[in-house]
Amino acid sequence: MERQEDPPAPLDMARFRPNLVIDGAPPYAEDDWREIRIGPLAFRVSERCDRCAVPTYDPVTLEKGKEPLRTLARHRRWDGRTWFGIRLIPRGRGELRLGDPVTVLA
Repeated sequence: MERQEDPPAPLDMARFRPNLVIDGAPPYAEDDWREIRIGPLAFRVSERCDRCAVPTYDPVTLEKGKEPLRTLARHRRWDGRTWFGIRLIPRGRGELRLGDPVTVLA
């Protein structure tokens, strides 16, 4: 860490306001995905998702901090943006359920 700082405390996933969270993949594995299946539905990856400042606010206390953007920017900053996650386009209609298996198709 810079200036002998302690590492930041883990943040709750709610801080990121995700639509889907995929458990069990290595960090940033989604960077190489082009198409995935979640349960019965196929999705194509449309683009990477840049992060706005919203995750710097605690959703309960509304306190603003530097994390997680400061840490993300150390590892995932290019084109003047900080990147985190991907945007998916469904290839059909259906319903996702908690615990659906995830398969990388391409």
